[in-house]
Amino acid sequence: MATATPLPDERPALTLVPPPAATPVFKTEPAAKPAVSVRSIATVTNHIAHLVLLPHTVRGYRQLGRRWVERYRDDFPQMIASTDRAIREADGDVDREARLKDHRTELRKEYRRHRLSFTGKSAGVAAAVTGGGVFGLATGSLWLDLATAAGAWGIGAFHGRHHSQPSVDETLGLPADDTVQARGAVTVDDLPEGARPFPLRRAETPQQAAVCVLLAMRAENVPVVEVWDMERQPWGWQCKVRVSEGTPEVIIAKAGGLETRFDLPTNGVRPQPMTERRACAILRLVDGNPFATAPGMPYRAPKSISITDKSRLGTSVGGDPLEASFAGVMGLVVAASGGGKTGMLQAIGEITTACHDNITIDLDPHGDGLEDLYDAVRVTGRSHQQIEAVLLFFLMLSKGRARLRAKLGMGKKWQISKQHPHFTIIFDEFPKGSELAKRLAFELLLVGRKEAVTLLIASQGGTKLYLGENIAQMIALKAVGPCKVGDTRAVFGDGAVAEGWLPHKLSPATDTDPKDAGHVFVQGVPGMADEPVEYAIHPTPSDVLRKLAKERRDAGLVEPDKDSLRAMADVDLPDIGMPLPKLLTWEQLLRLCGAEAPEGASAEGENRAVVEDAVAVMEKRGVDRMKTEVLLLALRDYDDAYMEWTVDDLKAALKPGVGSPETLGRIGDEQNPRGYKLARLTSLL
Repeated sequence: MATATPLPDERPALTLVPPPAATPVFKTEPAAKPAVSVRSIATVTNHIAHLVLLPHTVRGYRQLGRRWVERYRDDFPQMIASTDRAIREADGDVDREARLKDHRTELRKEYRRHRLSFTGKSAGVAAAVTGGGVFGLATGSLWLDLATAAGAWGIGAFHGRHHSQPSVDETLGLPADDTVQARGAVTVDDLPEGARPFPLRRAETPQQAAVCVLLAMRAENVPVVEVWDMERQPWGWQCKVRVSEGTPEVIIAKAGGLETRFDLPTNGVRPQPMTERRACAILRLVDGNPFATAPGMPYRAPKSISITDKSRLGTSVGGDPLEASFAGVMGLVVAASGGGKTGMLQAIGEITTACHDNITIDLDPHGDGLEDLYDAVRVTGRSHQQIEAVLLFFLMLSKGRARLRAKLGMGKKWQISKQHPHFTIIFDEFPKGSELAKRLAFELLLVGRKEAVTLLIASQGGTKLYLGENIAQMIALKAVGPCKVGDTRAVFGDGAVAEGWLPHKLSPATDTDPKDAGHVFVQGVPGMADEPVEYAIHPTPSDVLRKLAKERRDAGLVEPDKDSLRAMADVDLPDIGMPLPKLLTWEQLLRLCGAEAPEGASAEGENRAVVEDAVAVMEKRGVDRMKTEVLLLALRDYDDAYMEWTVDDLKAALKPGVGSPETLGRIGDEQNPRGYKLARLTSLL
């Protein structure tokens, strides 16, 4: 058997397995992945960046950029937008609209000047810094370039630094670049540990203001846990807050302390609890006049509106309109001396005298009532006799209408129209009326609403001491201006102060300072929620009111419907436990109150004889008008019975039917003497 010949050592073996030396050694650790390498590099880079304060530098320049933008704008866009809104709300007030447009033009001019000036200053600073850097590059000075870069780095790091004590930005609990939200919102969880309250004026953004509010609330032990919808207003800040327990009424109790925390003036904290969310309130932080941009009174032409229409009466502290309809609304106005009570009544009277289906009656036993609106008022009562006669007349008219409604097919309440008008009786200085007048007014408050005979009474107080009865809370519409806290409770209820009804915090006017005159809290406005909101009534100059009153008188005043006047004869006088005056007819009531008789009314008794004689002498002489003195001389020639009469006697005899002498136009050399016209006298016969 042949033996195998051994292979030489130098001859390689034929095998598919590589030699041990060429075989790689596999370890248990995985090979490095690219993603892990990138992450580690980023970690190292971030660590180095933090060491050299690079995030602080970026944050600092962002903060500087925001400050530059804010100073560049300097609140001008907001002021212009507020003026635009005021122009839109002027609603026909030509004079106010023109003033606002001029103001807007001035704001735009000032804004352009401010932008040019600020841009120029900024460009100068930027040119100086850039010039230094360019100079370093041009000269090849490495040390100068390094110094410039270090300075730029230092400025950014300084403005983006963290402080040992909480700054405004740190107080927010947010990075600086997150503080420019349109509406500030913050909760208790967002507050950093150790943050302390700071004055509201330090807040530059809504978010900072929101945190300012929350910190102050927590410091005063008010359980507010959330602040949102923070908005800057021309007069301060407005936001919404939510409490975690109890109600927002605790804010009212802590208002004084909060004003100190915010560094605001007295009555600068004005909370308004929200009826739709019991735990929430609207909070207004006022450091200016909230009504500075409120629109003026719109122009209302004679007989251009209905008493059933809503008409703008004023503006709320939040800028919302106060619109009211006075059809079938019994009302009470309370304000201390200097509180703007007369202005409130005039604002109401300006609306009611512009209606084509309403008759305005003005009663005041002490003052001058509606004053400048006298010409547009149908009946004015000043003496106790006049006021009592007016109230009895309308009490009986409402009783007659109650019987008449079914015959006219009106249903459960009087249907107001031009043919069957509404009556608005405004009774100012109610506490100074006679006992009979107060009792008649009380009876009318009970029955007049359904018959479209409404009564608005006004007083300097709302308690029983002033009104004689506890009637304040039974009246539907209540408007209260500067007053005592007892009046607030008497009108709005015992718990009204805790709920935010704060008219007693308003200040009445003095001879030199209007303060809060004309500002009111209103309840019972038809179609509006009963919320404790402060309103300002539109102020109207006296000359404007007199002009409007003359326009409305010349256009013809509304007269009562014959149906209602006839129905009065079929009802009995009320039994109120007091002797009543004689019930007068409409014409007799007008004569008693010195008002002009309606067209077509007839003179009666002795007055008719004087009117007939005056007509006779004018027709005999062929004239259509005569001065009072000339008419008396003509009557003496006509009948010896007038020989002993004086001019005053003639005026007194003609006043019940004709009224006072009127202007006659040019007669001879006289421009505009007063006397009587033939057409007016003839219409009474």
